[in-house]
Amino acid sequence: MTLLLATFYQILQMLLVLALAPLLTGWVRLVKARLVGRRGPSMAQPYRDLLRLLRKEVVLARNASWLFRAVPYMMFTAIWLAAGLVPVFTTQLALAPTADLIALIALLGSARFFLALAGMDTGTSFGGIGSSREMMIAALAEPAMLMIVFSVAILVRSTSLAEIADFMLSGAVGLRISLALALIALVMVAIAENARIPIDNPATHLELTMVHEAMVLEYSGRHLALVEAASMLKMLLYMALIACVFAPWGMATAGSGVAAALGGVAVFVAKLAVGGTLLALFETSIAKMRVFRVGEFLGGALLLSLLGAIFLYVSRGV
Repeated sequence: MTLLLATFYQILQMLLVLALAPLLTGWVRLVKARLVGRRGPSMAQPYRDLLRLLRKEVVLARNASWLFRAVPYMMFTAIWLAAGLVPVFTTQLALAPTADLIALIALLGSARFFLALAGMDTGTSFGGIGSSREMMIAALAEPAMLMIVFSVAILVRSTSLAEIADFMLSGAVGLRISLALALIALVMVAIAENARIPIDNPATHLELTMVHEAMVLEYSGRHLALVEAASMLKMLLYMALIACVFAPWGMATAGSGVAAALGGVAVFVAKLAVGGTLLALFETSIAKMRVFRVGEFLGGALLLSLLGAIFLYVSRGV
């Protein structure tokens, strides 16, 4: 019975993140539009965009290889699986034993690697520029992400997301400056990984500023729909990760009933609404930085995560 319930929760989570990812993107766009005095698009517009792209014909470059056609499917699968590993409303998931932070970073890194290869596959200048910039950001963001993992692992003695959430809910953690530093670093990494302002502007198509959009310019039809859906899932994944590690309140734990899990779903939706609002407020209050300053931004994230790990290491006396 426990295994069946865990399997049901896992399937529900996979469908939930898939359904909520476009809604989160639509919410962020709507809030940003209202903050600058515009009416803005409907929250359902990302769903319409994805359906429109799925109905369109795929146009491929003549020199595109099999890798270019396969990358959207591999990227979407890896990010969807990663989103399914992060507990969002309950820790009783069938994939909880494999829901490890290191595995999560590996899945995200694999998706990024294949997308960068696809950007260079057709040989266009924009694709090469976007791929090179993406790898530069990844080279700075991944060490910071690993240091955040080490900071949490030093405290919890585990990198399992379910165990981390249970530990944070136990109340034994208290208030720690080191966790605050890790939280700020994770937010900075999430902004960079999702190509948000001030690192990148997802709404621009200017040649000199594009990062993510430059790599996907050659995609169309269902391939572009999968890439866009993967990007939406990735933003939801990072918000879910922040909520799971640093704000797991309202999440159902082992021994909780179905009612607690359904309550966890409602709390998770509320967390996404708050996270999307904060993201929109941040993006409308800051300007995009130059590409050459991205290193300083992510260097700050690495420094904060390193300080957090050092503080935890010293305080625990390990």
